[in-house]
Amino acid sequence: MWQRYLDRFSWVSFTIGFFRIAIIVLVLVGAFNTLRQGQISGDLWFGLIVSGLAQGSIYALIALGYTLVYGILLMINFAHGEVFMSGAFTACFLANYFSRTGFFERSPILAIILLLLFGGVVSASIAMLLERIAYRPLRNAPRLIPLITAIGASFFLQYTFKGLYGSDSQSYPTSISFLSGNIGLFGFDVAVKEAFVFLSAILLMAGLYWLVEKTKVGMAMRAVSENKEVAKLMGIDIDRVIVTTFALGGALAGMAGVINGLYRPQGVIFTMGFFPGVKAFTAAVLGGIGNVPGAMFGGLLLGLFETVGPNLVLSGLGIPSANQLKDVIAYTMLVLVLIFRPTGIFGERLTEKKA
Repeated sequence: MWQRYLDRFSWVSFTIGFFRIAIIVLVLVGAFNTLRQGQISGDLWFGLIVSGLAQGSIYALIALGYTLVYGILLMINFAHGEVFMSGAFTACFLANYFSRTGFFERSPILAIILLLLFGGVVSASIAMLLERIAYRPLRNAPRLIPLITAIGASFFLQYTFKGLYGSDSQSYPTSISFLSGNIGLFGFDVAVKEAFVFLSAILLMAGLYWLVEKTKVGMAMRAVSENKEVAKLMGIDIDRVIVTTFALGGALAGMAGVINGLYRPQGVIFTMGFFPGVKAFTAAVLGGIGNVPGAMFGGLLLGLFETVGPNLVLSGLGIPSANQLKDVIAYTMLVLVLIFRPTGIFGERLTEKKA
């Protein structure tokens, strides 16, 4: 009997199990110490949660691009962060023009809608060019080759936009009265900017979910994601579906860039897509890459981890400058998900695939 248990024993599984228990214990100890000390007020906790949801909404919008492309091509588009940057950077000049001419003050809602559309169109165009020039010729190549190509495309886009717009950092207008001030919610004050970010992202994500689940375009996307050969035999234009997928992911990334610029006006520069891109990829993996609701949930969850985690866990463990370690939490989340649950919280939706 003991021999049977010894045969099943694995040092790898034992190490991973021990690591998992240690992480759970550290999280519980840190959270318990923070809550016992009572140094953070209820208003601050609520503010952290709202801020986390707002930031997570932006991650979710970018993550949808990763998960849509992976669902169709089983490929990670590592140039997607630069697609996000292209819409945000280009729309920044239009936003400043609206501010100088007073259009923001006269018609703030229309101005924001035009900015979102403009940023979405720019990013969707870049995403479609990437698909046509960089990825389509390599569609039947081994998976490592498109991955390397995506990394090269990422650097190409960065330095292309550096050449177009310069290396100086730009900023969105900071004096938009429509997005200033606070509103009351459940007895707490919520910044209008944070409410705007969250509601805008929810509307865009709901629109995408409706398109994928309820329209003929979405039905074609789901058919291609399940089996390209069968979908082709049914008369579906595979190339058109793939281009549409890249365009949708790019448009959402561009709109996320505009929303992020209005939320945090500073730091619009040609390298701004790297960190949000990596975090959005983490969110997609966390929720279950290839799963649209999973990407949404993963983005929101990662945003909450970034804002609440340092104050709830790291401060309780006595780690100094905990608030400066939010990026570490994001990358740690990616490593932990890949170790303990590589298919993500929702699991991988597309489990049976044919090349």
